[in-house]
Formats: sequence, structure tokens, C-alpha cells
Amino acid sequence: MKKLLYRRKKMSRSLFGDLIMFSLLALVGYFMALPLIFVVNNAFKPINEILKFPPDFFVHNPTLSNFTDLYDLLSGSWVPFTRYIFNTFFIAIVGTAGHVIIASMAAYPLAKRKFPGVGVLFTIVVLSLMFSATVTQITNYMTMSWLGMLDTHWAVIIPAIGSSLGLYLMKQFMEQVPDALLEAAQIDGCSEFRIFWSIVMPIVKPAWLTLIIFSFQGLWGAGGAAGSMYIYSEQLKTIDYAFNQILAGGIIRTGPSMAATLLMLSVPILIFILSQSSVIQTMSTSGMKD
Repeated sequence: MKKLLYRRKKMSRSLFGDLIMFSLLALVGYFMALPLIFVVNNAFKPINEILKFPPDFFVHNPTLSNFTDLYDLLSGSWVPFTRYIFNTFFIAIVGTAGHVIIASMAAYPLAKRKFPGVGVLFTIVVLSLMFSATVTQITNYMTMSWLGMLDTHWAVIIPAIGSSLGLYLMKQFMEQVPDALLEAAQIDGCSEFRIFWSIVMPIVKPAWLTLIIFSFQGLWGAGGAAGSMYIYSEQLKTIDYAFNQILAGGIIRTGPSMAATLLMLSVPILIFILSQSSVIQTMSTSGMKD
């Protein structure tokens, strides 16, 4: 029956309508991709094209000199460039993993277990979403200072793990898991952790895949601000901080700064591309069917 309805719906669409829809989506997608295309072109422009006014959108004489100059600048630093890379990936990976795990474990009892004060706790979580990271910087700094974590990577990782966005997202998804499924698992003798890890987490896979993308992107670019506020040692700085030092070199370093911008964007974009197919596939195939 479903196949017949699908064929009838498919045959009712005209070729002209499909072409109009495809053209409209392609046009919108092109405009959304314009900033990224502009960044890619700027990274390969020579300095005379970068400083040209009015600027050209596309590069005419592509060159790799911006990347070689960037490499020379980073090679001249007394801290090895590989150290900046390690610090950045350590903060992003550990912070993302910790945020996803802690948020999921905290969201499970809020969504599927009834206890006194659950409504108040969730209201506090929702209200915390109203405050931006700028508002809580002083509080986070005082907390990290009291814990003795200043000038360590944990001063950036711990606040990221405690972010309320992941808790809210996971809680909303876990509420869609049928209680009957969890009760059946309890009757079979499954422990709470087994129910959470083997049943609930696979069902809410779209939520934590999306959370991985958001958390990693946020931590990947957090090194510049966090490096000046929480981390003081040069050996603990991130690649974002190193690139910001290049930007401070003036107009003569405009080319390397364009290359640095492209490199900083490439990793989050790659993570999103690799995760996008999994998110779409899981959203279309997961969930409880009638």
C-alpha cells in the first residue's frame, strides 16, 4: 500500500516543477557557500590581489606562497608547531567526549526517571541557556582558580563539559524513547547502565552525533579567547592562538593570515561532512515504528 501511494505521489509531480525546485535549491546553496568560496580563493591569492580594491571574488593568479610563508612563520616560533596542534586536538577531543558522555548520563534520569525536583532541575537547565559564554566568563574564571586549574587545559575543558546545551538536547531526544521498551529491558534483568548504554544511546544517536559536531566546532575555535584568559604558558597554547599572533603582525602578514583562516575552517568542515551522512541516515532510519 505504501509503495502504491509513493508511486502515485511521484507520478503527480511534473518535470517542470522538479526543475524549478532544483534550481531554487541550487541558487540558495550557492549563496550559502559564497563565504566559504571567498575564503578559499583568498588563501591562494597573491598579496597584490588580496589588497586590490575593489577586491576580486575569484583568484586570477593562484599561488601557494601564503602557505609557505605561514609555514616559515610557524617554524620560527620557539614552541614547536606540533605542540600547538596537539593542544588544540587534546582540548577539542577530550572536551567533546566528556561533554557528550556527561550530558547523556545526566539527561537520562531527567527524561526517563521520576524523582522529586526533576521539574525544577530541568527549569534551571533551560534558564541557563539564556546566558551567553561572555556572561559566565568571570564565574568560570573564579571557579577554575578555586579548583587550581588555571594555566591548564582543564580550565577550558571543564566548562565545556558542563555546558547545558548538550543536556537539554539529549533530554529532549530521550523523552521520545518509549517507557515500555525500558520496562521490558528491566524485566529481562538489565541494569540501569546497560539500559542507558545499549538501548537508549543507540536510539538517540542523531542527538549525540549532532552534539559532537557542535561541541567540537566550539572547542576548536575556543583557543584564542581561552588562551588569553585561562592559559598563560606558551607551551599550552592552541593553534588558534598561534594564528592570531600572525594576524597581529600587520598588513605584511595578510597572505599567511588568509591561509591560516582556511586551515582553521577546514577541520570543522571536514568533521561536519563526515558526520552529516550519519546524522541524516540515522534520523531517517531510527526511532520507533508503528
